[in-house]
Amino acid sequence: MGAVASGPERVALSAEDLAILAKESATVVGHVGKIIVVGSDLSVAELRTSLQRRIAALPSLTRRLGGSSTAPAWVPDAGFRLHDHVVDGTRPTPLTSAEINQQIAQLFAERLDRSRPLWRIDVLGPKEDGSRVLVWRVHHALADGQTAVRFAAGLLWDVASGPTPPASVVGRASAIAELHHRGHRRHLAGFIEREFRREGGDSPFDGQIGAQRSVAFATVELDPLRRSARALAGATVNDAVLACVTGGLRRWLVAGGNDSLHQLRVKVPVSMHDATDTLGNRDSFFYLGLPLGEPDPALRLRIIRQESVLRKTEHDAEEMDRALAALSRVSLRLRQVCDRFQMDPREFALNVSNVPGPSHPVSVVGQPVLAIHDIADIAERHALRVAAVSYGQQLNFGLCADALLIEDLPGLAEAIEAEAADLIAMASPA
Repeated sequence: MGAVASGPERVALSAEDLAILAKESATVVGHVGKIIVVGSDLSVAELRTSLQRRIAALPSLTRRLGGSSTAPAWVPDAGFRLHDHVVDGTRPTPLTSAEINQQIAQLFAERLDRSRPLWRIDVLGPKEDGSRVLVWRVHHALADGQTAVRFAAGLLWDVASGPTPPASVVGRASAIAELHHRGHRRHLAGFIEREFRREGGDSPFDGQIGAQRSVAFATVELDPLRRSARALAGATVNDAVLACVTGGLRRWLVAGGNDSLHQLRVKVPVSMHDATDTLGNRDSFFYLGLPLGEPDPALRLRIIRQESVLRKTEHDAEEMDRALAALSRVSLRLRQVCDRFQMDPREFALNVSNVPGPSHPVSVVGQPVLAIHDIADIAERHALRVAAVSYGQQLNFGLCADALLIEDLPGLAEAIEAEAADLIAMASPA
């Protein structure tokens, strides 16, 4: 038995944790995860030894679901064994990328064991180039995207690998004070109009999802895309991520014979963590329409930039955070009703997230990390999800979809890469 980390005996589940658990169903398992490609000499035994040494600093990873139905909590797992959470799935012969992706998809369709802490690392491979793949699944109730970055820094990356980005800091108190100083009624009217309206068009991802998953991955050059976004529209990397997804979806839908290119509304998570936060879930979000009908990539980027600036200037994510927190204090049942309303496919069609990963090369037990992709499970009537993460000079996209409802997911990944290449080319000197 491994040593159990020290810390509070029990930690009550937050309203965010409970809301995420409530989204589970017969076909939704609720994972988020990191797909980490490492060098060929990775030893699973050395990986377990390294994690055993470091896990005491992350007590969240040695707690399981417990408590009672009226007071659920994260409680220490007295039987915690690291061996149960780091699984050697390597094979004697190399696997193709398609075979690795199939294994990843199968893992993301499996439920984590609720009698144990809700995370697991499966080591797959080798790939044809000899590299290994770490598939780290964490239940979303245990960690959001920013917390998963902190977990990786605390547990996986070798200390000498270089710095990782600090948690995203959002000035909640100052933003809220500013809202009160400007006419709050006017602000609320605009906030409700932007964030709670229903879209007219049907979502191409609305369907009765099943239990099978497919995954695909895309990689683009980060710095050229950043420079192009700034030159074309004064835009950020976050805006460029949405523009790449927009253009990729447009190409993919047209190639699949779908020419109904109305505006597609997406949910954009926003980290609300600050430097003093405990780990866990601390996300808010805003909604934004992707202009699929606009044929010009540069104009699509400018439209997205204009809309994202409006939401940031008006502090929509902070206002959403306040509104949902207030509902949770009044009634958890009322919060759940609001969550169900917000998961309607007419409210949004697609979740697109982006988090900063390590800005410098990192390694795991001495093996260089060659690539990092984020991935997240889909939701009822939302058959596709897109997650992006930066790593060094890469911007990596992870796509997860219902295997039966969404056809040619690799084609969508290629279309995202093609859109990024076009945006880079448009801003490059002739």
